[in-house]
Amino acid sequence: MTDSKGSRVRTAADKRQRLMTAAAQVVHQQGAERTTIADIARAAGVPVGNVYYYFKTKDDLVAAALSEHARHLETLTAQLELLPDPRERLKGLVEAWVSQRDLAARYGCPTGTLAAELDKRADGGLDAEAGRVIRLLLDWVEGQFRELGQPEPGGLALTLVGAYQGMSLLANALRDPGVMTREGERLIGWLDSLGR
Repeated sequence: MTDSKGSRVRTAADKRQRLMTAAAQVVHQQGAERTTIADIARAAGVPVGNVYYYFKTKDDLVAAALSEHARHLETLTAQLELLPDPRERLKGLVEAWVSQRDLAARYGCPTGTLAAELDKRADGGLDAEAGRVIRLLLDWVEGQFRELGQPEPGGLALTLVGAYQGMSLLANALRDPGVMTREGERLIGWLDSLGR
């Protein structure tokens, strides 16, 4: 006998996750201001009327997109943590950024572009949430530099994450994924040169 209540709960959780995934994708591609609830519903394959059961406003969906970016970051860093050496973890992070070069050239960094857009809003609030996601990345990178025994690990983390934001911005502005490839190689060389 099938547990229909359990099945409904799984279906609801699946639908909510599909909406969150779609929100992250559509907001990255279109920006928060241009994205409508209907755009996200269509991308998720969910009727527009059902969206309101899970998310009451478009801002709730933008917050869900940020949560999805944080989840992706946590998944990536958990995979990188399987590498035994912090230098290799950092290089793996750079390689992951470079592997997304075509997306970056078309749309920029998912979190960085959204943070810049949200910061321009008069109402505020979500910009701090975008900053929280970027802070997760900075903290993880800082921990890797600390484990390497580098002086000023926080400053090195800002340098690395800032380089990523810069290269994704330039790749997007120039519509040139090669910027990510070239700068990624430069960053890996820099990481290899630190404290050997």
